[in-house]
Amino acid sequence: MKIKNPNAGALTNFEVLDFLRSRGASRDVSRVLAPVAASEYKVYDYLVETPACNLTREKINEFLERCKKYDLAKAELLNIINIRPSQTVEIYTIIEEMDSRFDMPIIEELVELVEEVLPPPPGQPNAEGGTDENEEENGEGEENNDENEAADEEEPETS
Repeated sequence: MKIKNPNAGALTNFEVLDFLRSRGASRDVSRVLAPVAASEYKVYDYLVETPACNLTREKINEFLERCKKYDLAKAELLNIINIRPSQTVEIYTIIEEMDSRFDMPIIEELVELVEEVLPPPPGQPNAEGGTDENEEENGEGEENNDENEAADEEEPETS
């Protein structure tokens, strides 16, 4: 492999995840068949648990377009996309000199923009108020409990 343009810029977690997927990384049990190194699988396994797994290029472009009015640095935008802060306190750790650059209503507007445009990470409530993973787990658990109760009712009592 020849590097054409070293240090061309920082990548978002989504771009790294997309690259690993294009190389064949997945949660499939046949990992040995893909031309992906073990270290790349570790990165992949980490990234699928972050907000990057639910992002799309369209969402990132929409977010970048709508953030132009805030005059944020590239590194700040990159960190917002990667971390997906959902509270003002989280934004303070990403944007330098936040208090001197922005008023509180603008900070809250930025947090609302993040929540509106960037999808939530896995395991967090979605727009409908539930989580996909928890609904599946609860659904399975309820079925098992019903089966166990039915089995208890069928067993004859012995004295």
